[in-house]
Amino acid sequence: MNESTVDVPLPPIAILGLGSMGRSILSGLRGPGVRVDGEIRVTNRSVASAEEYTGVEGVISLATEINPEANREAVRGARVILLAVKPWQIVEVLTEVADVLDSNAVIVSVAAGVTTKTMEAAVPEGVAVLRAMPNTPSLIGRGVTGIARGLSASEEDLDQVRRVFETVGQVVSVPEDKIDALSAISGSGPAYVFLLIEEWTAAAERLGFSREEAEIMVRGTVSGAAELVMRTGEDPAELRRRVTSPNGTTEQAVTVLQAAQLGATLDEAMAAAVRRAGELAAE
Repeated sequence: MNESTVDVPLPPIAILGLGSMGRSILSGLRGPGVRVDGEIRVTNRSVASAEEYTGVEGVISLATEINPEANREAVRGARVILLAVKPWQIVEVLTEVADVLDSNAVIVSVAAGVTTKTMEAAVPEGVAVLRAMPNTPSLIGRGVTGIARGLSASEEDLDQVRRVFETVGQVVSVPEDKIDALSAISGSGPAYVFLLIEEWTAAAERLGFSREEAEIMVRGTVSGAAELVMRTGEDPAELRRRVTSPNGTTEQAVTVLQAAQLGATLDEAMAAAVRRAGELAAE
């Protein structure tokens, strides 16, 4: 969270859909030092889910199950409206609320595969539309979010959205034609790290360590190495060279990993993710 988030209140906000990502963003907005102009209005489908936030300070929680006007009530007067519903629901929800949107409203979707052009066609002319691609570490305030604006969105609109997502981590602004590639890197990225941890832990167990011992070693090493990169800001290649003594054990292991052509494998993985994002948009 940067200084502007602390010093200047965020504008009125509505969140439609409180799945895991909607909840994480709501948590960031309610974090220490974050101020929002007015109460944050949120909607869920079920009464049970809505009741989790009933009575929570600074939040108005509505359920579409018993209140057909819930989404419309939530967006009235809101400056930033976060759409955290399923991709196939985006246009449906926008059509539902279109006639009650303020003229200066900023619509932000976190759904993959739904373009700003598609969303702009569902709202009144001039309403700003942006896409955001956060990742799951946003749940603990360590996320990376990519944001891209549509044709109707201004620099001011982009800045407002940036400030919202800075409450859950870092933000990168990109042209929309790069949002799928960003999704392949940071959006899907946690899964790659989790897979590495999964396989590395299994390898440690095959060397005779208990599950508990393997988890301590692998998780601690991943966490520590990542923190070292972040704190020092040094080139990971240089940090790797310092660990890799000539003719030592690390060099032998790294040689095997490099022979497996990790770079080419990652290129192939990224290409597969980008290709699928394009297919989702076409669908």
